[in-house]
Amino acid sequence: MSRILIVGLGLALAACSSDKGVRQLSSTGDGPDEFLVMPGKPLTQPENYAALPPPTPGQGNITDLDPMGDAVVALGGSRTARNNKQTIGKSDGALVSYTSRNGRAADIRQTVLAEDDAFRKRRGRFTNFRIGKQDRYNEVYNRQQLNSYDEWWRWRSSGARTPAAPPG
Repeated sequence: MSRILIVGLGLALAACSSDKGVRQLSSTGDGPDEFLVMPGKPLTQPENYAALPPPTPGQGNITDLDPMGDAVVALGGSRTARNNKQTIGKSDGALVSYTSRNGRAADIRQTVLAEDDAFRKRRGRFTNFRIGKQDRYNEVYNRQQLNSYDEWWRWRSSGARTPAAPPG
């Protein structure tokens, strides 16, 4: 009887553990996100006060960082094009035209986000009832994962050249 009690207590304690990893699919609260906090640029003395832009309350200022704009510039884009919402460069126009030849939705990101939210709710309905630590990401998306060895054998058996076995 005491063994059953010890095992039961062990299982109860294991069920109470919580490992909030990178793949946790739900929000852990409504507190601040430490990754959204960015320090501003250092304050400097302007050469000409008359050349400063007018203040815009509630909007960005010249000391704010612009990581997206910096990334666009680093990848060969134009900061002014990004600010004018013309994020497609001239060199990428043909690529964008070809990929959107069958039409494209302007709100595709919001649509995919809503569909993924519904899928995770539908597939992850009973993922909270587990004993021990589980990777909820793999539980929800398990059916959509490719098995690298199965794919390797499929290609190899069809006669395609495969350089080596995939890493395990």
